[in-house]
Amino acid sequence: MGIFDKIKSAIWGEDEAAAVATGTPEDSYLGTTASTTGIAPDVATQADNPVMADVAAAGVQPVSKPAPIEMAQNPATRPTEVDVAEQLDRAMRDRGEKLDWRHSIVDLMKALGMDASLQERKELAKELNYQGDMGDSAKMNMYLHKTLLQRLSENGGKVPADLLD
Repeated sequence: MGIFDKIKSAIWGEDEAAAVATGTPEDSYLGTTASTTGIAPDVATQADNPVMADVAAAGVQPVSKPAPIEMAQNPATRPTEVDVAEQLDRAMRDRGEKLDWRHSIVDLMKALGMDASLQERKELAKELNYQGDMGDSAKMNMYLHKTLLQRLSENGGKVPADLLD
């Protein structure tokens, strides 16, 4: 998992990211849901059904659609829009530190409990296709902050307009 994905998971929450990627486990059988199998939940798909228990014991799993197809066909599996500012403000309050995540990539990463070292930021710069001099950390940090917020917005995050300019 790359640093951008770690940041996104920290903002969206681990449970939300897992539910979007795999379906909701509590209504699933062998990792599938009604939306992935096309079978209504009241049809014999539960593990306590003797026939399905035999199927499960034999190692046979219902076929499921790949995640991108599932997300396109079933809006319930699409990532929900997350208020990025609200989540980062909450993370900052939870940490008990005064951090300026709105202007600083270092503070944004610290608010999420992440390593904000130069090495980590250089790795993030590679992920976000930074073409400038990585020795000029001030310019790189400005690029990272702006580009990260833009990417979060592109991935379903609600980011205040003044932070995207």
